[in-house]
Amino acid sequence: MAKDAASPGRLKQLRMVAQIIQQANPKGMPIVYASALGTLVLFVVIGVIFGWTWIVFGVFAAVLVGMIVFSRLAQKAQYSMLHGQPGATYAILQSLRGTWYVEEKPVAVNRDQDLVFRVVGYPGVILVSEGPPNRVQRMLVAEKKRVQRVAVDVPVYDIQCGDADGQIPLAKLQRHMMKLPRNLKKGAVSEVNNRMRALTPAIPMPKGPIPKGARMPRGPKMR
Repeated sequence: MAKDAASPGRLKQLRMVAQIIQQANPKGMPIVYASALGTLVLFVVIGVIFGWTWIVFGVFAAVLVGMIVFSRLAQKAQYSMLHGQPGATYAILQSLRGTWYVEEKPVAVNRDQDLVFRVVGYPGVILVSEGPPNRVQRMLVAEKKRVQRVAVDVPVYDIQCGDADGQIPLAKLQRHMMKLPRNLKKGAVSEVNNRMRALTPAIPMPKGPIPKGARMPRGPKMR
């Protein structure tokens, strides 16, 4: 009974994501259907030549291809929804998979609502800013000095997330984070995070930072 009750919720989520894709790109869902149908047709042709078992494989392959295309279009649509929203960087950071500790609130904010978020992981401490380079650079330098007073022997990285030259675009932030070197062991990551939590309380997030219903897909696990 529990399984039956959960099924409508899953279908509802898929419909909601499909609507998001359709709003972001009217050609999105037709692309999903075409990719699945094209895969099925290919396997049907192969099945006619080499045997019906290929047609069975084609059904599963069509579903798989359709879901892969659907997932990628959904991710692209969600990035589009988040782009330009205050706090969008946090939505990306919290979806990182693996041993990452993301501070729930920004550790620095100015009157222009530029933000700096702090993440602790295998690379060390990562400070990620959101805002124009000419405004966030000073914030990153100040926060980096504050962090180094507590974690002297820990690598500290600063990343500017944005669309300006030298900044990391929102859509590439997860990938950039995953490419950072592994400097700490698992036990050390937890210990460093505890030291970071001993700093002064974080600054409250600005109201309404993320579009309602926007849920970011998980990124790859950090091995």
